[in-house]
Amino acid sequence: MLLNLVLGQVVAPSDTAAQAATQVADTIATTMAEGTPTIVKDLSVWDLTLAGGWIMIPLAILLVVSIYIFFERFFAIGAASREDKTFMDNIKNYIHRGDIKEALELCRQSNTPYSRLVEKGITRIGRPMNDVLVAIENVGNMEIASLEKGFSWLATTAAGAPMIGFLGTVTGMVQAFFALASAGANSNVTILASGIYEALVTTVAGLIVGIIALFAYNYLTSRVNKVMNKMENRTMEFMDLLNEPAEK
Repeated sequence: MLLNLVLGQVVAPSDTAAQAATQVADTIATTMAEGTPTIVKDLSVWDLTLAGGWIMIPLAILLVVSIYIFFERFFAIGAASREDKTFMDNIKNYIHRGDIKEALELCRQSNTPYSRLVEKGITRIGRPMNDVLVAIENVGNMEIASLEKGFSWLATTAAGAPMIGFLGTVTGMVQAFFALASAGANSNVTILASGIYEALVTTVAGLIVGIIALFAYNYLTSRVNKVMNKMENRTMEFMDLLNEPAEK
């Protein structure tokens, strides 16, 4: 009996200490949890888009149209840049043999900017060389204009989208400060901060659209320039070809 009483007195304080330690740990964990700032969930792209307001609609239209023009022109220029390496050799053989109709038929079958230049030059054979060259250059200008269709839209979007985004930011800032002033005594930083971040969304969106359009424009322009250089080379080859019979 005495032994059990002693053991109970020894064990009891130990259990009490363990319970106290557990309570302290729980209290510390609760205090830390309450003192830790609440982490705000990251906004999704869709949430940011909605926060931008109505100004996001024209920016979205500019983006969609720019992407469409890029891919449409990408494939069109790719088709125009295809070239048959034996084309000029065949044209040379036909002209030397006097088979003008065969040469014209080959040009129509090829159906490329280069072949249309040569076709126009063949139809002007027999006229002064300057007239032939002018006719070819006119066709070349028309071909380049056709390849650059839609480029003005990309250039306008590259310059205008950031300005539209900045306009949305300015109007959003006006609304944010108006809401802050209207709150009166209840005004706080949260009202202003929420209005500012929503306003800045349009600037980010405008810059993104403008950068995409700018890179698309420069890339397509570089590809058109390559096509133009090839057209100039084919023009010179054709003019040299017309001079060969005269030299013999």
